[in-house]
Amino acid sequence: MRAADPVGLYRTVRLIRRFEERAVELVHSGHIVGGIHPYLGQEGIAAGVCAALRAEDLVTGTHRGHGHVLAKGADPARTLAELLGRETGLNRGRGGSMHAADLSVGVLGANAIVGASGAILTGAVWARRRRGDDVVGATFFGDGAVNEGMLLEAFNLAALWRVPVLFVCENNGYATTMPVAGAVAGTITGRAEAFGMPAAVVDGQDPEAVRDAAATAVARMRAGGGPELVEARTYRFDAHHTFEHAVRLDYRPPEEVAEGRSRDPVDIQGARLPAAERAAVDAEVESTLDAAAEFALASPEPDPAGALDHLYASGLTARTGGG
Repeated sequence: MRAADPVGLYRTVRLIRRFEERAVELVHSGHIVGGIHPYLGQEGIAAGVCAALRAEDLVTGTHRGHGHVLAKGADPARTLAELLGRETGLNRGRGGSMHAADLSVGVLGANAIVGASGAILTGAVWARRRRGDDVVGATFFGDGAVNEGMLLEAFNLAALWRVPVLFVCENNGYATTMPVAGAVAGTITGRAEAFGMPAAVVDGQDPEAVRDAAATAVARMRAGGGPELVEARTYRFDAHHTFEHAVRLDYRPPEEVAEGRSRDPVDIQGARLPAAERAAVDAEVESTLDAAAEFALASPEPDPAGALDHLYASGLTARTGGG
């Protein structure tokens, strides 16, 4: 097992935090159309899990997926350009916030369908293993996904075929506005255990605790141990979606939000660094994101004439509608 890298973990959580804060600003300014699902407060999970993976390992995420993409190593400038729908984005502006992918770093895509990313990753890792590749995968999903048949089917096949997939439940306590206690019977770890999968609960606000739990699971999986589940208990600091900034939904008591925000993964990891080193990382991140914003905002929008391009892997161009 590789030793933990406190500075690297801090750089990742800080990068995700400031990326998301800047993305929210770009939503409010109208540059990002349609809004985003902020990952604010959950940065320690993506950072910790991806720190336990190799470059060739595979990842799938959720509609709240920017953190997963960045933690696996995607270029922040091209990621931001994708959110802005620009031609220079990771997917030439066609994926946007909820479908960003970067195959060059093993990110097979975020996914807006609740629970779908687990099935996609199980199939992808199984296929790569059949080909002889020594890869494992990590798939992220929220507490709201644990009742979805698609995810439970992925549990079953991964366990049956011993596919080395780490199922990571980001339990932030709410499925949109539904408290987990009102939606999930039994336990989240119990669902994995029913399929014979080892399962653990970890403090999702502590990046190093997440990293250690993920590294332990990944080592066993890589040695042939089959799939595992980690339930990372966390708290979403911001809205489920930025539309809440306008409609002001009232479903979380202010005192609960204050308590949740009191355990900030950025501060928890930052406290492990000398003050000067933390300041240097902060400055580096700001410089990176200044350049990313300049790049994204200056990038061209896709030509509408190519809207039907890239629909088929074969290169076939879709036919326009008509009589």
